[in-house]
Amino acid sequence: MVCLGNICRSPIADGLLLRKIKELKLDAVVDSAGTANYHVGKAPDFRMIQTAAKHGTRIDFLRARQFLKTDFANFDHILVMDQSNYRNVIKLAPNKLAEKKVDFFLDYLYPNQQLEVPDPYYGTQQDFEEVYHLVDKATDALIQKLFHEH
Repeated sequence: MVCLGNICRSPIADGLLLRKIKELKLDAVVDSAGTANYHVGKAPDFRMIQTAAKHGTRIDFLRARQFLKTDFANFDHILVMDQSNYRNVIKLAPNKLAEKKVDFFLDYLYPNQQLEVPDPYYGTQQDFEEVYHLVDKATDALIQKLFHEH
C-alpha cells in the first residue's frame, strides 16, 4: 500500500487488510510505504488512528517508511493511492515485470478506472471517515479477488 507520506491512506489500507487477513486466517504479508520521506519513523496521523480505532482497527503500531526499489522484489502487489504515487513508484521500477506489479488500490473496487483515494490530510474528520469506508470496501474487494477468485 503506497501513498505520499505513509501516515493517512496507506496505513489505513495496511491496518484494515492486516486485520481482515488475520480474522480470515489468510496467508499474506502486508506493508505500507510513502513515496516521500516526510514522516519516516512516525506513527500514522492521529485523526486516522482515531477513525480506525472507532471502527475496531488498530493502526497506532504502524510506522511510516519510504517506498524502496527493493519493495519490487519483496512484494507481489504494489498498490498506489493516486496518480502521483503511481508515477513515483513506476519511476523506481527496475524493469517491465516490476512495473506490472503496480496497480491502483481502488481498481479492486472499480476495475481499470484508476480512481484515487482522496488524501484527507488537509480535510475534516468527515474526510477521514469517508476514506476509512472507501478503503474498507476496497480491502474487501481485494481479498475477494486475490484469495477467492483463484
